[in-house]
Amino acid sequence: MGGCSPLRILVVGAGIAGLAVARALRLAGFRPDVTEKLPPTELVDTGLYLPGNAARALRRLDLDGPVRPLGQVIHRQRFLDAAGAPLCEVDLDALWAGVGECRALPRAELHRVLLTGAGGAVRHGAEVSTVEPGPGRVAVGFTDGTSGEYDLVIGADGPRSAVRTLAALGGPPRPAGQVVYRGVVRGGPRIADWTALLGQRSGFLLVPIGAGRLYCYADEAGTVPPADPLARLRELCAGYGGPVPEVLAALNQVHVGITEEVELGRWFHGRVLLVGDAAHATAPTLSQGAAMALEDAVVLAESLKAAGSVEAALLAYESRRRPRTRWVRDRTRDRNRTRDVPPALRDPLLRGRGGRIFQEHYRLLVDPL
Repeated sequence: MGGCSPLRILVVGAGIAGLAVARALRLAGFRPDVTEKLPPTELVDTGLYLPGNAARALRRLDLDGPVRPLGQVIHRQRFLDAAGAPLCEVDLDALWAGVGECRALPRAELHRVLLTGAGGAVRHGAEVSTVEPGPGRVAVGFTDGTSGEYDLVIGADGPRSAVRTLAALGGPPRPAGQVVYRGVVRGGPRIADWTALLGQRSGFLLVPIGAGRLYCYADEAGTVPPADPLARLRELCAGYGGPVPEVLAALNQVHVGITEEVELGRWFHGRVLLVGDAAHATAPTLSQGAAMALEDAVVLAESLKAAGSVEAALLAYESRRRPRTRWVRDRTRDRNRTRDVPPALRDPLLRGRGGRIFQEHYRLLVDPL
């Protein structure tokens, strides 16, 4: 179905998943429409860590060149206890050898690369109000009163996907059990590695994202965000050592949210398909959200090109992607369970075997798509 395909395709959502899908489809000879309910405002100032399998997917999307000057290559993950003493580490160059380098960068910079790669044409302020799968087509209505018919509708609209609800593929996401805090510090301590400090049912992560900036991510058990996130973060991490006190002193803005999980019996209904977090969101513990979305895009375009029909393509796509996304979900739950282990028990285990344990979480993802 490749070449100059007449297929009318709608991608709903212009985040990482939607723009990656639009890019992959354009490379495969399709010309999708991309809609986004939000206006084209500047993205929230947070960072993003891309493991080696994300780099491989970017290479397949022919976007590795534009991404190469951005952010910072990360060679090592270091795990410390709450006081800042070493627990274990992972050699990322060895783990992802032959796959791709790990990189951390501002989320907005990756978004700009993907927007350009997708052709830049996004219809903003277009919120979907109805999605009606019919025989061989999908009727879509928008809140502004306009409507259209498509051969394929792709819901790339995140964990709280409207497409998922409207197409009867699933309800709201399930809270995964953590409150998360994100921010960017400029002029903080010099840190070269991905560095996580593990406390009691909480953790604090620091990742350099280039130009002297540090991406900070912290979480704690819970499902209700606090009224004053910065005050709560300082209270939560008051006992942490290492670089954390200096970072907290320099941090002046924090974005708060909760982790969410999406687990569905199926990812498509008729010719409506869900991708990225709309289909398989997990807590961000393994930093695989963007990587899974980029991989989804590559595999979906391949499936559409190779199959004789849209229905066959969607079936092939889901059967290829489910095992990897299930692996990420299961390993995420495994790692999140270690939060509930008291540090007095957890830390000696991590000092002995932590590097091997954490490396094992990515074993399947090193394999080809």
